[in-house]
Amino acid sequence: MAKVESKSKGTFQPDSDVHITYEDQMKINKFANYNAKVEDLKEELRIKQSELKNLEEATDEIELLDDDVKIPCLMGDVFLSFDQTRTLELLAESKERKKTEITDIQNTSRDLQQKMSDLKGYLYGRFGSNIHLENDE
Repeated sequence: MAKVESKSKGTFQPDSDVHITYEDQMKINKFANYNAKVEDLKEELRIKQSELKNLEEATDEIELLDDDVKIPCLMGDVFLSFDQTRTLELLAESKERKKTEITDIQNTSRDLQQKMSDLKGYLYGRFGSNIHLENDE
């Protein structure tokens, strides 16, 4: 009978050279929190960009209408009717707000990614190949 080795690949093998301090663990946790926030921001950015595209398409469609047509617009919980000029103004204001929101999300994401990069440099320098910080995308 052949002897079967019970050693499996991919299992955690404690390394006596790697010692994780409380500060190291806090940095790992901070990295994980930043990473989760960046993922949330990516989803929020995708939604805001879709909303901006919808506003742009609505503007294009409304520009094709006659000038004397009243256009219902959702304001809060009710629809109010406006003429084409006023509706286009409201859409332009909404598009500017949406662009500002998108820029804010992108800036926040960029700041978090810079902080993650700094932490990643420290953690890889400290733990080398004993730590895995990359997303599996």
